[in-house]
Amino acid sequence: MDIKILGTGCANCRRLHQLAEEAVAEMGLQVPVEKVEDLRKIMGYGIMKTPAIVINEKVKASGRVPGKDEIKKFIQDEA
Repeated sequence: MDIKILGTGCANCRRLHQLAEEAVAEMGLQVPVEKVEDLRKIMGYGIMKTPAIVINEKVKASGRVPGKDEIKKFIQDEA
């Protein structure tokens, strides 16, 4: 499984990264949560607003910070 947080380092981007790491840990998974801050790479996903969460190369949410339970559902849907 591949989990990425897209964002340039703003407070919401850091918050989403933290929530994603907590969700992964609470689910007992050994999956790294990668931070992608390169604008060219972020643009490659076709999103208009950050932060965004990408799981297995599928954009699950962008322009907002989903809650931890929603992140867990995203992960379960891709497992």
